[in-house]
Amino acid sequence: MTVLLIAGSPSAPSRSAVLLDAVAARLALREVPVERIAIRELAAHALVLGEASHPAIQRAAEQLRRADAIVIATPVYKAAYSGVLKLFLDLMPQSALRGKSVLPLATGGSPHHMLALDYALRPVLQSMAARHVLPGVYATDNQVTLQSEGAYQLQSELAQRLDDAVEALAHEGLKLPATSGFEPVPFSRVRCSV
Repeated sequence: MTVLLIAGSPSAPSRSAVLLDAVAARLALREVPVERIAIRELAAHALVLGEASHPAIQRAAEQLRRADAIVIATPVYKAAYSGVLKLFLDLMPQSALRGKSVLPLATGGSPHHMLALDYALRPVLQSMAARHVLPGVYATDNQVTLQSEGAYQLQSELAQRLDDAVEALAHEGLKLPATSGFEPVPFSRVRCSV
């Protein structure tokens, strides 16, 4: 079982990549292996010229095919996901997400763009045959702050939303047992009194 983390930011470091790192850390606690694709590190000419047969694009398509679930992170520019993510998704097969659960993540300068996940990215993911697009996590720049030592810090409310999103990905997307709530009770132990 593998989760593929796709970084859709054209810059590094980026706040959206910080969200991916936070998801990776949470999946590591559940001992779920992850693979990564940083779209900005793929062959730029292949992305821009639509060369789906380029070896780097083929390797990325194979990673996508092998993954059991996908987490996509992107900055939001002008109410839409990043252009490099668009180029990448355009080169993937139409059914590249068939049978997979996808967790979308996004960062933006203000809360005004939070619906970009639902109105811009979700339709594309669904058109690529995703089995289930989980509710996304949107963070503003002030929820992912750069510290003086160069590290980023997540606001506690955002960290909680990421906890919930990873729990949903693990439970709904990967069919792992829930880590919160009550332990399952076998039917043989259920007792009723009338």
